[in-house]
Formats: sequence, structure tokens, C-alpha cells
Amino acid sequence: MVFLTRICLVLSAVFLATGLTLSAGAAAESFEEAVAQLSEKSFSVKQQAIADIAASGDERALPILSAMNDGTLYFRRDDKRIVFTVKQGREFVLTDSLTGEALGTVRRRAVRKVSINNRLRAALKGAIGSLRLFADDPGARLIAARAMLSNPTVNALPILERALEREEVEDVRTMLGLALSALKTEIGTEAERIEAVQALSGSMNPDVWQVLGRLAAGEGVVAAEARSALEVVESRKRLFSLLETLFFGISLGAVLLLAAVGLAITFGVMGVINMAHGEMLMIGAYTTFVVQQLMPNAIEYSLFVAIPAAFVVTGLIGIAMERGIIRVLYGRPLETLLATFGISLILQQAVRTIFSPLNQPVITPDWMSGFYEVNGALSLTYNRMCIIVFCLMVFAVLVMVLRMTPLGLQMRAVTQNRAMASSMGINTGWVDAMTFGLGSGIAGIGGVALSQLTNVGPNLGQAYIIDSFMVVVFGGVGNLWGTLVGAMTLGVVNKFLEPFTGAVVAKILVLVFIILFIQRRPRGLFALKGRAAEA
Repeated sequence: MVFLTRICLVLSAVFLATGLTLSAGAAAESFEEAVAQLSEKSFSVKQQAIADIAASGDERALPILSAMNDGTLYFRRDDKRIVFTVKQGREFVLTDSLTGEALGTVRRRAVRKVSINNRLRAALKGAIGSLRLFADDPGARLIAARAMLSNPTVNALPILERALEREEVEDVRTMLGLALSALKTEIGTEAERIEAVQALSGSMNPDVWQVLGRLAAGEGVVAAEARSALEVVESRKRLFSLLETLFFGISLGAVLLLAAVGLAITFGVMGVINMAHGEMLMIGAYTTFVVQQLMPNAIEYSLFVAIPAAFVVTGLIGIAMERGIIRVLYGRPLETLLATFGISLILQQAVRTIFSPLNQPVITPDWMSGFYEVNGALSLTYNRMCIIVFCLMVFAVLVMVLRMTPLGLQMRAVTQNRAMASSMGINTGWVDAMTFGLGSGIAGIGGVALSQLTNVGPNLGQAYIIDSFMVVVFGGVGNLWGTLVGAMTLGVVNKFLEPFTGAVVAKILVLVFIILFIQRRPRGLFALKGRAAEA
């Protein structure tokens, strides 16, 4: 009895193995027959062949269909053998599409391209996308899932279901689920279509919006459900639009902070209105351009060289201005204002003479290029994200310098009471020079950041000097935290007003608001105590 049982088990295993072999052989023959049909003239036959090739699951399917879509799939005229081709002059190098065997070189008339039309192109796109759903790379699977969502076909339903069952990566599963729901909105019963529309409701994928838009244009219960889903989408789009505007406002505030913080400490310590402060931004931006010209093969690292270079260059120019001109004009604010305005004109003309009056191109490194897509309605650019982080880092370092270094202690002492600080042995002239150099150097760093957002030209600083003064006055003269709050507030308010009023009117409204605000609080948001307040 035991012997008979063993015999039965062995025979069963043999029959099973034989059945699997025959099945595999039949599948292979079916695949090869489908490939052979690509040489037929009938587009309907070729369309069915494409569907059979895609459904076969054979690893050779994707290269064959991709070559057909790219126009490099041919067949030999004599035996109809489907081949891959590489053109060399007037000849073609052939490779068998099924075996990979090299077939040598032939003349153009010996082969004929597998022709396609628009219907076959759509079928190929869907078939290639479905085959890539099973690629080893999750990124490739995600791209394929997006392609299936944008171009859903009824034949892809079982493939999508099979891919969703096998998928383990969450992002790809989400995209496959959307593609499957989008496809089910076109087929099935009314209840199934409504359920599919509900699954798409609230999605922030633009392809889903198109699917819902097509359905909403019709009539019936499904169309009404699609319109309800679109209303949910629109409400979420408005929310994300506000978040995007807030992001742009904060990035503008970051640039204003870099431009105004140096002006704030300069005016707080010295009481000097520096009309040439905008030109420090310009010189910092041009320093970035020069650094990139000196290291063209290392653009990725150029900003790390440009930042200290811009700080040193503009800092030295600021010290030279203070020692050469401003030092002899203390106590005469009108003459100081006119002198610094004249310096700004000189610096602008010098830049025009050296670099020409045309804007100069500054290259954005690859690691700052592009954007992070939160969803279809919200994208955050990497350059603005980097500028925001960089601005906060510079602000933190400046706060540490003012609070934890001898220079910072002396600057705060001179700000509060210059006469008392001088009587205590502080060299106020040296503090003035270092303060002016520090403020100019920070503005130069701001110019490096600004070069990644806008054109670099001789008039670059003029676009930001007025805004910088408004930030200083609004936040409180000489107060760093007031400058931070003022810059971010004005940046965000500007960006929220621009869509409704335009850029120019938005600036006018902000200026009117600040004038009215100063009438109520002449010392700004954060009043500074000491000599500056008394003045």
C-alpha cells in the first residue's frame, strides 16, 4: 500500500512538471505568434498583437513594444522576422527581437519598419506603461502608474489590479489606486462608478482633475457626484494656493531681512541713513557672478566661495565709505544722505563700466534647482527654501555676534549711549567703522541670495532699498527682532496683495499702512531704549 502511494506521488509530480512545461511552451509559442503578427499590414491585427504581448508577462515584451513606439522595430522582407535595428549610414545593423541573435548588416530595402498610427500609439503607450508597473525600480513603477492614470485603457484593468496586489511601496500604491479608480469611472455599474468617483474626491493630482472634469460635463448621478468631487478639489486648491503665497511671502521676507538687518544696526549705532546700502546688495550679486566666472567647472560649490567673498568685498567697501566720507559728516543727516546717494550713483556707474549695463547671468547650482512637489496644487522651489534657511542662519549668527562677542557688546553700548561708552574707554570711531563694515557685509551676503532669484544688473539694489527702509522703520530702528518681524510681515503682506492689486499698487498700500502705523507708534513695533530712542 505504501509502495502504491509513493508511485502515485511520483506520477503526479511527473504529470505536474510536464503540464507546467507544456503550459510554458504554449505561452512562449503564443508570445512569438503575437510578435510575428506585428509584421501584418492590418492595424487591427497589430493592435490585438500589442495587447497579447503586453498580457503575456514575457520579459521580452517591454523592449519590443518600446522599440516599436520609438520607430526602431523592423521586419525582414524575405522571412517577416521581427528585428531591432540600428542605422549606420545607409545600412541597418539587425538583432533578432526574440533571441537577441546578431543578424548582421543589410541594406535599407531588405527591411521594412513596423508601421503604426495614432490608435496604435495610444495602445503602445498604455501597454508600455502597464509593463513598467512590474519593474524592479520603484521610481519606474511610479512613473508607469502616473502614465496609466493619465491614459487609462480598459485592457489595463486586470494588470492594474495585479500590480496593486503586488505593490509594497506606499507612494506607488497610492498612484495605482488612483489609476484603478479613474479606470473604474468609465466601466462597471452606476454604483461602482459612483464609488470610484468618491475614491477620487479630494485628490490633488492634476490627472484626476481631468478625469473628474470629463465626468462632470455629462449628465446623471455620476456626473453630479463628479461635480461634488470637483468642488472639494477646488476648496483644497484654494487652501494650497494660500500656502504657496505664504511661502513666497516668507521667501521675500527673507531677502528683505538680509537687505535690512545691516541697515538696522548701522542706523541704530551711527544714526546714518545710508542711501548706498542697496548697492551693497548689487556688489554682493556681482561678486557671485565673478566667482562663477573664475571657477566655471565647479558651479556646484561656487556659492560656498561667493558668500565669504561677498561679505569681505562689501565689508571693506563699507569700511572705506565710513572712514573716507561718512566719518566727517556725523551730526549732519541731510549731508550724509546726499553723500551716500552720490556714492550709490558712483557704484552703479562703476559696475556699468566694468560689467556693461546689461544683466549678467548667474547660474543656479543643480542642488538648488527644481522644486519639491507637495501635490498638484503646491510646489516649493528649492532655491527659495535654501534662501529662507540661509537667512535664518545668518540672523542667528548675527544675534550671537551681538550678544557674545566684545564687538557686539561695544556696539550695544554705543547704541544705547555713545557719550557714556566713549567715557568708558570704547573707541567709538572703531566701533562705527566695524558696524558699517558688518552691515555692508551682511547686505553683500543678501546679494548672493538675491542673485539666485532675479537678474543681476546695475539697478538691482534700487529695487530693495526703499523696502529695506520700510522694514527698519516698521520693526523698530536698531532692533534685530523688530527687523525680523517687520521683514516677514511686509514680505507676506506684499505677496498676498499682489494678486488683487498688482505689484506697484501693493507697494503703495504697504507704504500707506506704514505711514499710518508710524503715526501711532513712531518708534516702530519694538522700540529701542537708550540714545537712539531719545534721538
